Amino acid sequence: MKSAFSRPALLAALAAACMAGAVHAEDIKFGFAAPLTGPQSHYGEDMQNGLTLALEEANKKGIKIDGETAKFVLVSRDDQADPRTAVQVAQQLVDEDVDGILGHFNSGTTIPASRVYNEAGLPQIAMATSPEYTNQGYDTTFRMMTSDTQQGAAVGKFIVENLKAKKVAIIDDRTAYGQGLADEVEKAVKKAGGEIVRREYTTDKANDFTSILTNIKASEPDAIFYGGLDAQSGPMKRQLVRLGLKAPLVSGEMTRSDTFIKLAGDAADGTYASLAGVPLEKMAAGKDFAQRYEARFKKAPGVYAPYAYDGAWNMITAIEQADSADPADYLPKLAKLERKGATSDHIAYDAKGDLKEISVTIYEVKNGKWEMVETMVSQAN
Repeated sequence: MKSAFSRPALLAALAAACMAGAVHAEDIKFGFAAPLTGPQSHYGEDMQNGLTLALEEANKKGIKIDGETAKFVLVSRDDQADPRTAVQVAQQLVDEDVDGILGHFNSGTTIPASRVYNEAGLPQIAMATSPEYTNQGYDTTFRMMTSDTQQGAAVGKFIVENLKAKKVAIIDDRTAYGQGLADEVEKAVKKAGGEIVRREYTTDKANDFTSILTNIKASEPDAIFYGGLDAQSGPMKRQLVRLGLKAPLVSGEMTRSDTFIKLAGDAADGTYASLAGVPLEKMAAGKDFAQRYEARFKKAPGVYAPYAYDGAWNMITAIEQADSADPADYLPKLAKLERKGATSDHIAYDAKGDLKEISVTIYEVKNGKWEMVETMVSQAN
């Protein structure tokens, strides 16, 4: 008896059946926002690459959520490192019904955006390090890195005890990040027995610091701390050397970059910078992460990529444990999360959403390259 189906019709029916068998659960969407254009775009790109690698690996694993294979999708937005734009972007992501937020990057954008996400009940894991972020009392805020409260305490102590600097001048760029870190360093310097001989201010758009540095030179500091970005600390270090200031420049993780070295040029040597976390080669699975990152993106990971990668996996793991991408279901799992990651064997959050493990590394530029000076790892009280 001849089949009632023609060959084309039969093939179409078989294809439809195969497609039906391969249907995924509805996409699980993670919102991401960071500076993807402008002078800070290298930070945003590094962070985005770490997130992308995590989501691609999760999709290859075929994770089941509520009985169906999950597909994790990154919905990216450029917040231009601008607080007002960040709030607009945050509302856009909420309106797109994302299931969680991985970002923002800057403290100054993260803090106002976090209020939008909290009102929507969306868990947010951000790179932002200003203490204000997790001090707001929201149960939706979590970190990818050690906070500036923890980092500043370590840096201030290092300046006084290791650099033997009793007189310290401080400059910050008036951003939530720069001012917040500088405030914490000032507290720590005083606690360690040092004296703040000058406190100056600039902006994250400035490139001429001659008058500020001239004022500081008159105070004869033993060290100068700058809270701000590499786009400013690079030219600042060149001008510092040109003015004959012998005091070493110390800064935070935004300065610990290849961009700083390029901008500072021959003046870069002797600069110190702190970085929340430990060097990639000393991370729990840093070497393996670096190999996979380089295979995917054809370049070495920057400072923030491994922390973004772990942040994404923290959210994915919480969703997997809850067997649900509903924020109300997986938020409690995220708050109680304990897992081994690329950056640490002991990833867990305290009641505020800060990482329980405190790790800070100090680097120095020697012969045009960042070299590790000291790493400090401890547990939060």
